[in-house]
Amino acid sequence: MKATRLADEAELDGLLLFPGYFDADRQQELLAAVRGVIDEAPLYTAHMPKSGRPMSVRMSNCGPLGWFSDERGYRYVDAHPCTGRRWPPIPDMLIALWNDVAHYSDPPEACLVNVYSPAARMGLHQDRDEADFSAPVVSVSLGDSCLFRVGGPTRSGPTRPYRLNSGDVLVLGGSSRLAFHGVDRIYAGTSRLLAEGGRINLTLRRVTRPQHAAHRAAEAHHNG
Repeated sequence: MKATRLADEAELDGLLLFPGYFDADRQQELLAAVRGVIDEAPLYTAHMPKSGRPMSVRMSNCGPLGWFSDERGYRYVDAHPCTGRRWPPIPDMLIALWNDVAHYSDPPEACLVNVYSPAARMGLHQDRDEADFSAPVVSVSLGDSCLFRVGGPTRSGPTRPYRLNSGDVLVLGGSSRLAFHGVDRIYAGTSRLLAEGGRINLTLRRVTRPQHAAHRAAEAHHNG
């Protein structure tokens, strides 16, 4: 499937949209896989660092690592914070997606499962808890459409809105990898995929630097 480049600015090079990447049947198949993940790793509520304020989005994870936040800060952990069990594996459909659109030599290590109620939001933020920013962030939308907002490398810079629909795939790579982004609102009732309404966002990330890349970096430092 051909990607749509969403912006001409150099600072957003690599911001790509694959509209309708997953058709209706494949959305149902992917949703069933996500339900299986949540059965093994129940949804929990993360909290903001320092303030401890609960986030409006409930979440889970799959893959070797999962994202977590509490009063001590943002970080990746290898087990569910409530059950203590290891995260379930990333579904094959999402591994295939990564291989198709990420253009990165190593597999993702985390898939965040963010569940938005119709009233949930996500403030502007950067995804910068990872070690290798050359790996993109690959995002899948399921359920109700949302108003997604993306800016540049600073929180105070100008932003632009995009509507993301069920089945869409968004890639933040290249210079857009550290762009501030968030979700302004959910358009309730725009999809019948989720009986309970709302939106599920799946976010694939590479967390650690691959060993071969780390080895090259160490060699360059030594030779320098």
